[in-house]
Amino acid sequence: MIKTPITLQDLRRKIYIKAKADKSWRFWGIYVHVCKLETLRTAYKQAKQNNGSPGIDGVTFEKIEASGLDEFLANIRSELQSKTYFPSRKRNVMIPKDNGHKMRKLSIATIKDRVVEGALKLIMEAIFEADFQPGSYGYRPKRKAAEAIEAVAIATLTSKTKVIDVDLSSYFDTIGHAELFKKVSRRINDRDVMGLLKLIVKAGGKRGISQGGPLSPLLSNIYLNEVDTMLEKAKQVSFQIDGRDHMEYVRWADDLLILIDDHIKWKWLELGIHKRLRQELSKIKVTLNEEKTRFVDLKQGGTFSFLGFDFRRVLTRRGKNSILETPRMKARSALLSKLKVIFRNHISHPVGRVIRLINPILRGWINYFRIGNSRRCFGYIKHWVEKKVRRHLMRARKRKGFGWGRWSRRDLYEKIKLYNDYQIRYHKPSKATTA
Repeated sequence: MIKTPITLQDLRRKIYIKAKADKSWRFWGIYVHVCKLETLRTAYKQAKQNNGSPGIDGVTFEKIEASGLDEFLANIRSELQSKTYFPSRKRNVMIPKDNGHKMRKLSIATIKDRVVEGALKLIMEAIFEADFQPGSYGYRPKRKAAEAIEAVAIATLTSKTKVIDVDLSSYFDTIGHAELFKKVSRRINDRDVMGLLKLIVKAGGKRGISQGGPLSPLLSNIYLNEVDTMLEKAKQVSFQIDGRDHMEYVRWADDLLILIDDHIKWKWLELGIHKRLRQELSKIKVTLNEEKTRFVDLKQGGTFSFLGFDFRRVLTRRGKNSILETPRMKARSALLSKLKVIFRNHISHPVGRVIRLINPILRGWINYFRIGNSRRCFGYIKHWVEKKVRRHLMRARKRKGFGWGRWSRRDLYEKIKLYNDYQIRYHKPSKATTA
C-alpha cells in the first residue's frame, strides 16, 4: 500500500496538536519539511502576496516567473539539502516611524531569502503558536489588529481604566541572539533547523533581528512570550480573588498595553505588574523606557494611542461611560500626504488612471480604521478626495474651480468609479457602564 504524503496544512496541524499536548516536547527531524517543495512554494506565494521591492540582487517576482518558478524553487531546495545555502546581504531603507519624527531601518531581503525565511517560519510557527498567550495578537495566524483594538475597548468598558502604556527601547535592535536561540531550542531539537536559523539571524548583525522579513515577527513573539506568560498568570491570580477579571494586557509586536481595574483596592496590582514587568524584561536584557512609558487614568481625562487609534473615555447623553476610538491625526495626515503625491505626480494623466491608483490606498486605509469612531474623520477624507478629483477634472479642461455644477456626486462615484465605501463597523460587545 502506497502511503499518501502529508500536506503542509495537515503537517502544521499535527505539529501544533503535539506541541499543545506536550509543553516539554522538543521537535526533531523537521528540517526535511522546511526543504519540501510544497513548503517553499507556499512561502513564495506568501512573499508575493506581500509584494515589496526587490532585494540587493534586483531580482523581481516577474523575473523569477519568466525564468521558471519550478527551477527557482528546486535550486533553493538543493541548496538547503546540501547545506550550501547562505543568505545575501539585505538592502536597508529608512522609513518614518508612526510619530513621523524618527526613522526606523527596514531590511529588505532578496526574494530567495524571503522564501527560505518563510519556509522556516511555516514549520516553526506551528510549534510556537501552541505556546503563545491570549493577549499576544501581532503577526499571528487568524489574528487581526481589529481584534487587539476591540480587546482594548472592551477592557476599558469593564472598569479597567488604569492603563500602563509600555514603551520598549529599540526592542528589535536589542534582541540578544544567545537568549533567542536558547528560547527556540527549548522546543526544537533539530541541528539543521537551528543551524539555518542562526545563519539567518546572524546575517543581520551581532545583535538584534532585522525588521521586514517573514521570520522576524515570529522571533520577536518568541522572545517576549515569557513576559506574556507572566502577565497571563497575573490576570489569572486577580481572577481567582473574586471570580472577575481585574486586568487585561494586549500586545502587538513591541506595542504593549496593560489595563487594570480602577478601584483603589487594585492599586497594588498596578504597582506589582510594573515591578514584575521590569524584572522580566531585565532577564532578557530588554530596556523599559521609563521616560516614555506612561501611566494613564482614563477617568481623569487621560488618553493613549494604540495601533493607529487614539482612545479616550467620554460620557454619553444617557450618563453612561463609553470609549472613543478615533484614527490618529498623524495617520490621517500620512494618508492625505500619500494621496497628494499621486495627484501631483499624475497631474496631466487621465482621471481614470488617478482613480486606479488612489482607490486601493483608500480601500486599505478605510478598511483598517472603519471599526472605530471614525465617522467624522471619514467625512473629512471623503470631502478632501472629492475636491482633489474635481480639481483634477477641471484642470484637464484648463478651467478654474471645482466643477460643482458640472459633475454631481453620482458622476464621481458611479461614472468615474471613485472609492465610496465609508461605512463604520461598531464593536458588537461594547456595553456602556454607568458613570
